[in-house]
Amino acid sequence: MKTLRLETNGPVLTVTIDRPDVRNAFNEDVIEELQETFTAIPPKVRAVVLSGGGSVFCAGADVQWMKKSMNYSEEDNAIDAAAMAAMFRSIDECPRPVIGRINGHALGGGSGLVACCDIVVAVEGALFGFTEVRLGIVPANISTFVLPKIGGRAARRYFLTGERFGAAEAKAIGLIHEVVPPDRLDAKVNELVSEILRCGPNAVATAKEIIRTGLALPRDEAIDYTVKTIARVRVSPEGQEGLGAFLQKRKPNWS
Repeated sequence: MKTLRLETNGPVLTVTIDRPDVRNAFNEDVIEELQETFTAIPPKVRAVVLSGGGSVFCAGADVQWMKKSMNYSEEDNAIDAAAMAAMFRSIDECPRPVIGRINGHALGGGSGLVACCDIVVAVEGALFGFTEVRLGIVPANISTFVLPKIGGRAARRYFLTGERFGAAEAKAIGLIHEVVPPDRLDAKVNELVSEILRCGPNAVATAKEIIRTGLALPRDEAIDYTVKTIARVRVSPEGQEGLGAFLQKRKPNWS
C-alpha cells in the first residue's frame, strides 16, 4: 500500500497512516486504502489498532488534494464525499473492535477518524478540532459518526467555532476514553487489546452490532431485536463454550 503500513501480531492488526511528511493528511489514496483495509479484515484478526506515523495522528485533508477539489463540480464533490463517507463507515462498522491509538493531533477529518474508533486512547498534548468552518466548509461527512459520540451540546460549540481543544476536553465531551503520557500510550493500548482477547470474538462483533442497531431502532423494535439476538447467541457454539467454561471454571477455547 502507498499510504498505510499494516502490521499483524498474532490476532492484532495495526493500521498506521504512514504519511508523516504531510502529517498523515487525507487524499484519495488514504481514503481508498483505509476503506479497502477495513472492509477486508482477515478472519484471524480479533482487534484492530489505528494510529498515525510520526508525531501526528491525522491533520485532516491534504493541501494538494484540496487544491485539486477547487475545480470539482458539485457532482464531482458528491462522488468524492461519498468515497470518504464509505471509508468512515467501513471503520465504524468494522466487525472487530477498533482501538484508536492517537499519538498526536487529530483535526478535521482526523477527528472524524477518532469518532469511528470503538475505544480511543490519546496522548497528553494532542489537539482535536472540527475545523472545517474555518475554511468555509462544514463537518458534514464526519457528523454522522461524531454526533453519537459527543452529542448536540458539544457539537453546537465545536462545529460552529472550529476551535481546537485538548485531550482532556476531548475526553470530557466523549470523543476519546483515555488520556495518557506519551510513554504510556502503547502500554495502555496493549492493556485494552488484552481485555478484548479475553472475550468471545463473535460475541464482541455482535455486541458492536447491538450498539449501532439498538441506537437506530424504535424502542419496541430494539427490544424484539435484542431478544432474538441473545437467544441466537446463547445457542451458538461460542456461547455454549463460554457458558460451559464459566460453569466448569476453566478458560474458554475461542477457536
